[in-house]
Parts: sequence; structure tokens; C-alpha cells
Amino acid sequence: MILSYQRPRALALELRSQITRRTFVSSMETNANFKIPQTKDYSHYNHTDSCKSSRWTSRESYVFMYGRPWQNVINFYSDVVNGRITLLQLFGAKTHHIPDDNSLDPSDESEYVITPSQKRAGRWARMNYKIVVSYHGGSFDGWQKQPELNTVQEVIEKSLGKFVDERKAALLRDKGLPLEANVVVAGRTDKGVTGFQQVCSFYTWREDIKPQDIEDAINSITPGKLRVISVSKVPRTFHPNFSAKWRRYLYIFPLNDGETDEEDSNNQENNIIGEKSFKKSSFDDENEKDDEENIQKPTRFKVSKVNKLLQQLEGKLLSYKMFARDTKPSRNTGPPTECFVFHARATQVTLTIDAKKGEYTKAMCIELVANRFLRKMVRVLVATSIREAAAGAEDDALIKLMDATCRRATAPPAPPDGLCLFDVGYKDFDSQICLIV
Repeated sequence: MILSYQRPRALALELRSQITRRTFVSSMETNANFKIPQTKDYSHYNHTDSCKSSRWTSRESYVFMYGRPWQNVINFYSDVVNGRITLLQLFGAKTHHIPDDNSLDPSDESEYVITPSQKRAGRWARMNYKIVVSYHGGSFDGWQKQPELNTVQEVIEKSLGKFVDERKAALLRDKGLPLEANVVVAGRTDKGVTGFQQVCSFYTWREDIKPQDIEDAINSITPGKLRVISVSKVPRTFHPNFSAKWRRYLYIFPLNDGETDEEDSNNQENNIIGEKSFKKSSFDDENEKDDEENIQKPTRFKVSKVNKLLQQLEGKLLSYKMFARDTKPSRNTGPPTECFVFHARATQVTLTIDAKKGEYTKAMCIELVANRFLRKMVRVLVATSIREAAAGAEDDALIKLMDATCRRATAPPAPPDGLCLFDVGYKDFDSQICLIV
């Protein structure tokens, strides 16, 4: 039998880390009344830069993200989709001048007027329709159509089946397939992610279809869960994904009781949990200084610090491969992982629970605008920025993490319940039309 040798100092540090991790997770689970699944506990990434407090492990970050009143956010998004309230009510005077929700429609439909020179005959005389929809993420299993799952794409394609042309209808009947249209989307959203002004399109060779017919067909399928904002005719050159110049995501992170941006995060009694002190061991090298201070595991963060971390990303073309998840190996290097972030801000907002009863709660809202986003990039950015803010990292911590060699350097993705695809832009981004100043 071969026994692995481990230096006594390294063994002591590992034991100290394990005790602190168990204490932190146990305390967080007790405070939040939340139990995480028993999964493999991966080793903690060895960060080279120092922080005021120790960073959470992946397990601890998972507990901190999920142990929150997410149902308030889910209900809020449901009210937004149904038109009972608007997202702009979150920000008030913290936004740039935006008169109403309609002004946020990025399509500028007058730009897509079909001219006589664009009209073609025969197979090229197809009609292309741009559809802007709003859907509640908690009511669907994501956008992309999957077998035996309730997805947004499947609902829309089934509702548009009555508008396909005769030639395609005959082909579908011959193959024994249901009568459905093909829909292209600006960006696929995961299960639980809400879409406020999601853009999709479909085409047909029928010329007797009116935009109102399409709107009525979609709205009648799942009322209260999916709603059409607008339908318009666009040229064949319009593509919801490839024609887009930027996307805007919002993430609403509910704050627990007592968490506000004004409170003092240096309060050790309230903000640090899982403290353990270890005396200097006799077997430590003389030139090495043992950390005699308590290991600090933060349990709170400042919204203003998250804002400073995110602002460092603005106006830069960077590779976000460390913040991506579930990407193919061929997309892990080079331009496929590069994104240009136009706007990245965070602020504290008031979330409406019940306007009639006057019930409100505090939350943090993050606004991210970029030319493109990688898989789960927004959720990882949110979780990592909160982790770095809690640990007291430097303002350029997110940029430094992009040079890491392993994705364990970033935090696990934040819950999908707080994420919302707000809108998609097809003109150059205007920094004066932002939700968070």
C-alpha cells in the first residue's frame, strides 16, 4: 500500500478549512431554513489575490444564493408579464429618462418597412413576422423545445401552426408531424428565466395573415403565462439573433431581513460566521507566519460594492470563458468567448409584494447590456460579483478572474428565478436609455 504524504502545516490548514466550511453551511442552512442537495464537494480553488475575508467555497456560495425568498421575485415577474405592474416601477428616479415601456421597444419598426424593391415572386415572396413576447419563466421549462416538456417555443409554434402555407402543411401531414410553424428566437432562455421583451420571428407564404391574428392565436393558448407585446411585418433580411446588436438582462436578487446597502458590512458579530482560531503549530517553518486571525466567512455584502465590481467591465472586449458554463470545447478559446459589455450596474430597489396591502421588500437589481452572452454567463457573473463583494475583493477582481485556469475560480450560477431577458436591440446601443444610472 502506498500512503500519500502531506506536510503537517498543509494538513492543519485543510482541517481548519473543513471545519469552517461545515460551520458556515450549517449556520446558513439553519438561518434560511434551506437544505441543499448532497452533491460532491469539490476542492476550493486556490485564489492568489488576498481579500479582507475568506471567499466562499462553491458549496457555501450555493447556499447563500438559494437560501432566499425567491417566491417574491417569481410573483413579481408574474405580475409584470400580466401587465399588473411594470419593471420601471423598480427604479424610479434611478433610471435615465424613459417615458414608458413602449419606448424601450428596440426594434424601431419603421426601419423594417418592406419596399417594392424587396418584394419578390414565387418561392421568395414569403412574409416574415417579428413577434415580441413576454413570458413568465417559472411557468415554462425554458425556451427551447424538448420532448415531453412545456417550453415557450413549443407553445408558440403550435399556436402558429394554422398560419403555415399549404405546401408546408402537406409536407408535415405526409410525415405524420403536427401542424406547427418554425420560430427563430433572439436568445434561448433556461428554465425559470423570464422573458419580458423576447424577440422571435416566423415566415409563411400566405399573404392573408394579419398581425392581430397572430397576436390573438398566441394569447389564447396560455393566458397569464405568455403575452404578445407586438407583431409586425419585417423584411426577409431580419433575423432575431443575427440582426441584434445588443441584449439587456436584469437580475433581481432578494435581500434577507436586515440586509441593506447602508448597513456596515464590517460588523464582525453580524456579518461573519463560522469563525475558528488555530494556534501556531510547533512544526511550522520559522520563516512562515501562521495566520493567527480567525477565518472570516462573510454572510452579507454591500450592493454598492457589487456595483463597483461590475462597472469595471464596461466598455471592454473581454473573454468570459471563466464565467461560462456548458460550452463546447471548441468555444472555450478565442473570439467565440469574447463579449463587449456596454453597461453593467447594480442598485438597491424596492420590490412590490402586494400593492393593495402596502407590502414591499428590498432587493438588489443588476443590469447587464452586452453584444452577446455566453451560456449561463449572467448568472455566474451575478453570483461571483456577490461573492467577491462579500469577501472585500479589489474593484478589478472580476477582470482578474478572467485569467484563471479553471472555471471553479468563479462561483456557481445564481438561481434562474431572478433572471429576466429585458429587451433586445437592433440599433446601436444608446447609453442614455438605461435602467440603472
